[in-house]
Amino acid sequence: MLIPCIDLQSGRAVQLVHGRRRELAVADVFAQLEKFKRYPWLHIIDLDAAMNKGDNDQLVEALCRRARRSYKMKVRVGGGVRTPSRAKQLVQCGATQIIVGSAAFRKGKLDVQFLRALKRVIPRKRIVIALDTYRGKIATQGWRKSVSLRPQQVMAALEPFCAAFLCTDVDREGTLSGANLNYFAALRTATRHPIIAAGGIKTRREVSALAKLSMDAAVGMALYKNVLR
Repeated sequence: MLIPCIDLQSGRAVQLVHGRRRELAVADVFAQLEKFKRYPWLHIIDLDAAMNKGDNDQLVEALCRRARRSYKMKVRVGGGVRTPSRAKQLVQCGATQIIVGSAAFRKGKLDVQFLRALKRVIPRKRIVIALDTYRGKIATQGWRKSVSLRPQQVMAALEPFCAAFLCTDVDREGTLSGANLNYFAALRTATRHPIIAAGGIKTRREVSALAKLSMDAAVGMALYKNVLR
């Protein structure tokens, strides 16, 4: 299944290359939501919150409500979800699932205390843990920092705390260079949990190849540039 993404920065829907250089920005975020309305799922990521550069809280919540009420879309929301109370707030605004990334780690290790607290506030079925990688290591803090771990090393330990994993190949994110199918195939052997793959996806053939691995495909740049074929 293909899942479109709305990444927010300074009130706009943006697409970044490697999570750093802005390639494009769309001022009318709700028009972008309208464009994606035929898809059953949507990802909304607050990049400002992820990078500790403010937030787009009101816009995130408005998009979430519109997607659910007007288009009957299921929505995953992530970016800067650092407390159980914030996760609960997003669920109350209509988010189907919450994406947690950096908060799952503390001092280079799994923050089991946080994950247990999160699961007490919202059901495990509503939690998705992001295991994004840059140069082979798990990236955190808006992909600005990393921990000396690889997804395959922590997936089994994280399974009791989540319903799925979001795995972004940051090395290819925004490049339209094609998905690293070998990498995602390796991830598939490390967990039985659902995996949403992202990073470099540019063709429907790649989406189909990921589906054969029992993975969904989160797609951004290829949709924004209308090059997905």
